[in-house]
Amino acid sequence: MKTYIKLFALSSLLVLGSCSEDFLENEPYTDKVTENFYKTPSDAFEGLVAVYDVLQREAYGTQLIVSEQASDNCFGGFGIADPTVDLQWDRFQYTTDKDMNALTWTNSYLGIYRANVLLENLDKVNWGSNTALKTRYEAEARFLRAHFHFQVAKMFGDIVPLDHTVTTSEFELPRQAPEVTYALIANDLKFAADNLGPENYSQAGNANYGRITKWAAEAYLARTFLFYTGAYSKTDLAGVVTKAQAVTYINDAVNNSGHGLVADFANLWLAASFENFAGEDNTEMVWAVRFNGSGKGNWDLHEGNRFQVNIAPRGGSIGKYATGWGGATVNPKLVQAYESGDSRKAASFIDYVGEGLNFDPQAREQRQYTGYSWKKYCPITNAAGTAVVEANGGNFQIDNYQDYAIIRFADVLLMAAELNLEGNTALAQADLDRVRDRAFKSTAHRIPVTKAVIMEERRLELALEGLRYFDLIRQGMPAMKAAIDNTAGDSQFAVTFRPETLGWFALPQSQIVLSNGTIQQNPGWN
Repeated sequence: MKTYIKLFALSSLLVLGSCSEDFLENEPYTDKVTENFYKTPSDAFEGLVAVYDVLQREAYGTQLIVSEQASDNCFGGFGIADPTVDLQWDRFQYTTDKDMNALTWTNSYLGIYRANVLLENLDKVNWGSNTALKTRYEAEARFLRAHFHFQVAKMFGDIVPLDHTVTTSEFELPRQAPEVTYALIANDLKFAADNLGPENYSQAGNANYGRITKWAAEAYLARTFLFYTGAYSKTDLAGVVTKAQAVTYINDAVNNSGHGLVADFANLWLAASFENFAGEDNTEMVWAVRFNGSGKGNWDLHEGNRFQVNIAPRGGSIGKYATGWGGATVNPKLVQAYESGDSRKAASFIDYVGEGLNFDPQAREQRQYTGYSWKKYCPITNAAGTAVVEANGGNFQIDNYQDYAIIRFADVLLMAAELNLEGNTALAQADLDRVRDRAFKSTAHRIPVTKAVIMEERRLELALEGLRYFDLIRQGMPAMKAAIDNTAGDSQFAVTFRPETLGWFALPQSQIVLSNGTIQQNPGWN
């Protein structure tokens, strides 16, 4: 999705100029505004691209890195002289007079707003006889609206769900109970799953790679079902999707999507297997946010993956790994959890000692050095030792180009195993076996399927992909505290999870102030 457009995120524009009668009675000649813009299918497509565009804003301080730092996967990391905000995420000591977590909140609501603008204007478009295209755009926009709602709901708990663009009288809306938000999410995802066609865009060279598909919607329904029913101890998804329906959706995605596992886990990640990299349009990517390096240092664009610099080795390139800020150093406890022969270990983490890399944490000013950092998503160097992104004329901070995988087929299989566990154990076992067989490159490491086994497999398969913290929330506070608390190592690695937070992050202080008291801080953060 690389159509370059800029739409005004306003319901109307004030245009300075003459106040003559002619001016007041005519539309603006040069400005695209909501009132005069949505006329043709191509206008609607531009509006849809504007919604997709928000996905590319996963960057500094947003959900992927924050949730990994807060989980038992990682510590805060970054530099010795950097602000302590990353340690606060890691240690559950957020300072609420700082605007913690603001980017996740504002980016998500920007996406919700743009989706609502499009959805409210679809009927103004002259679709002619192509009503199927209207339905497709509605399905994609509703999926994205659900995604942005889920981003904030799983992080903050109670939020303000919006199924329309708000008026000035609604600027201080209160947060709603979870069942209200999740009913909106479930209905949007269900509409997408039921109305999108069977296309699979993860085929090599497909121009639609990155767009929402029926299979992504079905998988996302399963993800929200598992989170909501686990976190809130419910039996269905907000009265909209039953467990039987969730099972049907996820099994359809497994059996009929055309997606599959890449033969070698390492080939999914550029830094793990450059020579044999499967490419970002591989069959395992059910849905990913697509990036490229076309920005060439332009900070006004969001085409590059601005997340990658966070986790790359601090203090300069080392070996094939390009430089970055050294954030979210990997917890050795995670690395040690992999069994001998599990190919995912070497493919997921940079092991500085094991790979013979002379990384001096003091010279590089690396905070919370553990000996391990991210190999997944790590940018790479070329044969001359120069970061590839810089060799191509880009800025190493903003022009990295690797896609962000939101749903991989391995995750689909593990969700299917979990949802089928009580009703069809044999099928759950088969889904789990596919993931483990790929990990060990043999069938000799199969183990009987249980809920605990599936959750541990998710930890290992999906490490550093932004899912672990939320998997812990749905297991309950005792399990969450047992996993996250850390006493190993010296005091800089001490972590104490506080169950009084219920796992929810601190709300951005700016939103509390702007709400004029309608929104209160989450429990445990006052």
